[in-house]
Amino acid sequence: MPRRTATMLASTLVLITLLCVGVLIPVPYSEMSPGPTVNTLGEARGEPVLQISGHKTYPTDGHLNMTTVRVTGADYRMNAVEAVYGWLAHDSVVVPHDTLYPDGKTEEESSQENAEEFSQSQESAKVAALRQLNIPVTTRVVVATVVKGTPAEGRLHAGDVIRAVDGVAVKEPGDVAKQVTKREPGQDVVFTIVPAKAAAAAEKAHKDATETEKVVITTAKAKEGDRAIVGIQAGTDHVFPFTIDIKLADVGGPSAGLMFALGIIDKLTPDAITGGRFIAGTGTIDDKGKVGPIGGIEMKLVGARRAGAEYFLTPADNCPAAASDTPAGLTLIKVDTIDDATASLEKLRKGDTKSLPSCSAG
Repeated sequence: MPRRTATMLASTLVLITLLCVGVLIPVPYSEMSPGPTVNTLGEARGEPVLQISGHKTYPTDGHLNMTTVRVTGADYRMNAVEAVYGWLAHDSVVVPHDTLYPDGKTEEESSQENAEEFSQSQESAKVAALRQLNIPVTTRVVVATVVKGTPAEGRLHAGDVIRAVDGVAVKEPGDVAKQVTKREPGQDVVFTIVPAKAAAAAEKAHKDATETEKVVITTAKAKEGDRAIVGIQAGTDHVFPFTIDIKLADVGGPSAGLMFALGIIDKLTPDAITGGRFIAGTGTIDDKGKVGPIGGIEMKLVGARRAGAEYFLTPADNCPAAASDTPAGLTLIKVDTIDDATASLEKLRKGDTKSLPSCSAG
């Protein structure tokens, strides 16, 4: 066999071996790629994404698209060839597996956490939208969770509204612990509550519950330190003056909060706030309308542009990454609060694009 032929054959065998090794050897990485976008003003699976009853709504125009990211599952083990391909591809990102599934979380645990964050983002979106429109929303302190094996188990329940602790009115979740820790372990503390069932019935009727009862709980000693505890985590809940339902399945995480809030505002506003334009965006939102950063911004930009978006509402903290790799034809608009977003949409409606707050890579 000629030397040249032998060399080529050997090189081919080496390449095949390397490819086989690359396919067989798993690497600790996962992949993110653009997911579907959904118009919050439109429909998903044949029904409106935003459904409002008990208040006048108005026709909408244009798009306010929320964006998503697809990720490989927690149990999926990427091989070296897939990792290299992902690193070279423009429409995907390869990241360490622990970035998406920290602390060894299973896919089921991650999905549950994402579902809880998605639910909370919907609640905050409703609050932020209504407050932006000066529509009153009642906020109340509730029992968020009850720890098993603690004095509160069987005495308090998730969803109970906490009116007072030891006769002192509760306005913030932190007020509960403040009052409980004034007691010594072994002493009684009195909770004035609205039971969860009564609270839910009143909320369904868009009323504030008034039926209260007192629950006496003997405190225990915390595992760390000498402070008194009862074994609950307090949180906040809201009573809305009318019904707002967000119907969107198979989506998780908190990043759609801003776009849900803007969609609600649009449906409750006489003039279409998009001006008929195709606008996409992302960002968490809290009850006060503060917009927070999200993950996978590069993939969301790609997905938005593929769907036809012209403008992208970008959380301020995501601006540097977004501006460093913006798809052609997509204009980034920097937002830090819901006020920023609505002000920018007004500028778009007026054709004042030059004064839009932009993102910079630096």
